[in-house]
Amino acid sequence: MPSTVVHVAVAGLIGVALLGDRFDAKAILVVMVAAAVIDLDTLIGIYFPGTHRAAFHNIWIVLVPAVLLVWDVKLRERSTVLERWGEYGYRVGWVTLVAVLFGHILLDAFYNGVNLFWPVYDRFFDLSGKMIITDQRGFVQTFIEFESGDDGTRVAESTARGTTEDTHYSTGFDPSRDDPPEDVERIFPIASSGELFIITVAGYLSVGYRLLEQWRTGK
Repeated sequence: MPSTVVHVAVAGLIGVALLGDRFDAKAILVVMVAAAVIDLDTLIGIYFPGTHRAAFHNIWIVLVPAVLLVWDVKLRERSTVLERWGEYGYRVGWVTLVAVLFGHILLDAFYNGVNLFWPVYDRFFDLSGKMIITDQRGFVQTFIEFESGDDGTRVAESTARGTTEDTHYSTGFDPSRDDPPEDVERIFPIASSGELFIITVAGYLSVGYRLLEQWRTGK
């Protein structure tokens, strides 16, 4: 699974791309820290089993602040965000939400699953799959698979998996749903594949280059 180290690197890439002339050390720090905070539900899961990949890994954690941000900036006569932080704060705010959504929640969803709509709808969705075009089967996607039954067509169990009652994602802090044996190996991944390693290196190098460039040019 993508580690926190990977999520922060991807958020850094998104921040470098979208912050534009608002990029500075403080702005990119906000974006990258926000991406890391999502994984704190790992600790919540220790006390409330099943809530890791649910409590903070859901669409509402981004959608609710996004609606409030748009309402405040675009619909109110006097915007609290613009009065206090100006256009700089508005840009950092929506870039942070984009980075959290794509750099963390959806990255995990398309890797091995998150509880996207918890607590409104308790179901882990695993959107891992592939998208290909072949000369025999045409366009093929397996991100969301369907199956037919007597009660009609529904999302297959390979996509819509368990609930918080029966699902556990192993982490170094919480390797098993029940009490782990004393000699259990606690694994804290950094990059679980070569692809993720390359993305991680690219993310931190991009952020480092932009910070160095800003330091040298002053902009």
